[in-house]
Amino acid sequence: MLLVLNGPNLNRLGLREPGVYGSQTLEDLERQCETWGAELGQSVTCRQSNYEGQLVEWVQDAEEHGFTGIVINPGALTHYSYALRDAIAGQRVPVVEVHISNVDAREEFRHQSVTAAVCRGKISGLGFLGYRLGMEALVEG
Repeated sequence: MLLVLNGPNLNRLGLREPGVYGSQTLEDLERQCETWGAELGQSVTCRQSNYEGQLVEWVQDAEEHGFTGIVINPGALTHYSYALRDAIAGQRVPVVEVHISNVDAREEFRHQSVTAAVCRGKISGLGFLGYRLGMEALVEG
């Protein structure tokens, strides 16, 4: 059972900077993740929050709720949330960080991830496909 978490502003997919993030919506992404999960033999639960504390709690509670892996797009929290970093580091469920855009080709402040170092891996710049690859990495382990 996989958990897909999306952070701040990802609820605005399809509206926010379509030249960077594309025209598909969060609902499109969630449906795609559920389809990919089924293809991998996994149920998928998708959640999005604009609130750091909510994401921290979902990460902390993942194992207790039966999740075996987390795909997370922390959004802007990637670059400064030590609370989210510590939540990921402080639990046993493997995590893959994903980003729709190539964060290393964007503004300088986006080049630093405080969360990636405590994740199993990081995928950036492959659009929604990055989520599938993250799920595959967790399933195939």
